[in-house]
Amino acid sequence: MKNYIYISVLALFSIQACSDLEETPVSLIPTEGFFNSVIDVQTTINGAYGNMAEEAFWGRKLSLPLMLRSDMVGIGDVGTSSRRIDHDNFTVTSDNGMITAFWPRIHQIIAAANLAIAGAGSLDVAPEQVNPVVAQAYFVRAYSYFHMVRLFGDVPYLDTPITNLEDARTVVKIPEEEVYSNIIRDLEFAKQWLPNTQEVSGLPSKATAMSYLALVYLTMENYQEAYQEAKAVIDNESTFGISLASDFAELFDAPNQSNLNEVLFSIDFNGFRSGNFGQDFTPALTGIRANEVGGIGGGWSVAVPSIEVFNRWDGRDYRKRVSLDTTGVFSGQVDTFENFPTYDARNIASAYIAKYTRSPGRTSNGNGRGSEHNYAQMRYAEVLLIAAEALNEVNPGTTEADAYVNRVRARARNQAGVLSNFPEDVSGLSQSEFRTMVLEERRWELAFEFKRWYDIKRRRLGDDAFGPNGFEQRPNFTASRDYLLPLPNDELQRNPNLLPNNTGY
Repeated sequence: MKNYIYISVLALFSIQACSDLEETPVSLIPTEGFFNSVIDVQTTINGAYGNMAEEAFWGRKLSLPLMLRSDMVGIGDVGTSSRRIDHDNFTVTSDNGMITAFWPRIHQIIAAANLAIAGAGSLDVAPEQVNPVVAQAYFVRAYSYFHMVRLFGDVPYLDTPITNLEDARTVVKIPEEEVYSNIIRDLEFAKQWLPNTQEVSGLPSKATAMSYLALVYLTMENYQEAYQEAKAVIDNESTFGISLASDFAELFDAPNQSNLNEVLFSIDFNGFRSGNFGQDFTPALTGIRANEVGGIGGGWSVAVPSIEVFNRWDGRDYRKRVSLDTTGVFSGQVDTFENFPTYDARNIASAYIAKYTRSPGRTSNGNGRGSEHNYAQMRYAEVLLIAAEALNEVNPGTTEADAYVNRVRARARNQAGVLSNFPEDVSGLSQSEFRTMVLEERRWELAFEFKRWYDIKRRRLGDDAFGPNGFEQRPNFTASRDYLLPLPNDELQRNPNLLPNNTGY
């Protein structure tokens, strides 16, 4: 009997995994005979990339909660959907619409990777021919589960295609330690077989896999391994063709992002869309209501930095100027952020995120939706900071760790070709002082790039970050509950084997 995989006609090779189990499949493709060449494997992997650039994943449903759960961004327009406000306030429940949307989408990404891996195994071709391609699928699966394990802890782990819907109802969770072991295994395969360079940042390279291994080890507090992986990338930057962009602002100029060598992996939007595919909502969500700059119709004032971000970010830092909008244009007149609510009551009197609204490139919809932005998932600057943070934990007080941070700071001193004397080089810090400094450096270098929540979680900073002295006070934050999200209730109803839910939900 032939095995069949379930395919959505709306997303090429977007496999119905352990979600949407009650839906009737709209198309069937027999696994036997489908994979006839390495090109078929690449085509299937391309389906995974396509699902990343979809509204239910990086278009909005996953990216927005990551931003809102940080201490750098809160809700501006209080009339926005409650499912968004709940992430900001730490009042999320298991039926939260953001979670119930991105859970099935990330499983579709994983399912496409699993299908590509299985299909590659059926080909009668030399490993040297197929493995550099299928290594992309291993990376995609590791990337996806790295999000999953940090967000949910113990999760169901699938490493083969689901060909029988009844089997999906018997899937169980595995401990997060096992998930991490599987992630490392996949990244090691990707590290071995991916090419040193790729033509575009939307495809992972060997350096991408190594950089993610470094971040995974950093998250696991395996600092020696994190340092070794990051240093191997740094020591081979010429081989991998990577370097810091000369000007920090270039990283967020959407039409020119493809010309940079800093981004090690990105989710790419291209200015056009088909339904929710290619639909990037971040410019709209972060934009100023009624702002005439760029001619995109202003934004929605949803994800907005608190005033403390502006107040505590040193004004001498060029990255602040690049990252924040402090003025807007209204009826042809320039005005400052203190007066933003005057032009639309849904605005707040705070500086807004500029990284995604200032230069979104071609857009397919109003308010900057469907932009040309390539959203960096890993930048070389972060690799340098990973190396510095990890080395400080295993061998504090080294000039080597200082030098990694100072490379990032040196770029920040290059203000559109004009050199400044801020931020200064670091030196002579104690281990504790360096630890605090490098986390703050990550805060400013990677501001609004969907990283801060994961830093808060891995370093258990929540009580301070959301307490009286933090950037945002969030009295509902509870450390015993809120470092993990709840598994979606609809998924638990379909598969009670996933019970119990995470603590507090």
